[in-house]
Amino acid sequence: MKALFLSLFLLMSTIAPTAAAETAPDVLVREISDKVLEVIRNDSALRAGDTREAVKAIETIVLPHFDFRRMTMLAVGRDWRDATPEQREQLMDAFYLLLVRTYSNALTQYRDQTIAFRPLRMSPGDTTVRVQSEVRQPGGQPVQVDYSLQKAEDGWKIFDIVVAGVSLVTNYRGTFAQEIRAGGIDGLIRSLESRNRELAESRGQS
Repeated sequence: MKALFLSLFLLMSTIAPTAAAETAPDVLVREISDKVLEVIRNDSALRAGDTREAVKAIETIVLPHFDFRRMTMLAVGRDWRDATPEQREQLMDAFYLLLVRTYSNALTQYRDQTIAFRPLRMSPGDTTVRVQSEVRQPGGQPVQVDYSLQKAEDGWKIFDIVVAGVSLVTNYRGTFAQEIRAGGIDGLIRSLESRNRELAESRGQS
C-alpha cells in the first residue's frame, strides 16, 4: 500500500489547467511526477513529517487533475444511481477529504523511490487511456503503477490508480457497499465524515 500512497501524491502538481489541456496524458503524468518529486526533495517541512503542510498543499493543487466525481461514482458502484444530487455532493466531498487525509502522510515518508514510465499505447481518437509506470525502491521489488485517465473539455483527468493490479476505487467499493447495506447512502456519508474527523484529530489537522 505504501506504493499506492506514494503514487497518489506524485500526481499533486502545480501545473496550470490551461497547460494540462494541451498536454498528452503520459506527458502530463511525467510532468506532474517530476514537479512533485522536486517539491518533496526541497521542502524541509515535508521531509520533517509535517502532514499539515502536506494536506494544505494537496488541497490546493489536486483538484485540476483528478475527476473526483467519477472516482466517487466508481467507488460507490451501483448504489450511486440511488443517491440524490445532494448526497452525491456530500459523498464526493467526504471521499476527497478521506483520500487527502489518509494519504497525506505518504508525502512526508518519501525517500529514494524513483519512477520509470512505459511507452504510451494510444490510438488517435482515444478518450480513455492508461499510463503505465514502475515505482523503484532501493532494496525492494519494483511496483507496477498505472494511471487511468479520461479526456475532458479542459484536458486529461485521472480517475483511478492501479497498483500491482489493485484499483484504488475498487479497493474502496467493498467497504462502501457494506456501509450502504447497513445504513444506506446517509450511513456511508456519516461513516466517511466520522473517519475524516478521526484522521484530523489524530494528526492535529483542522
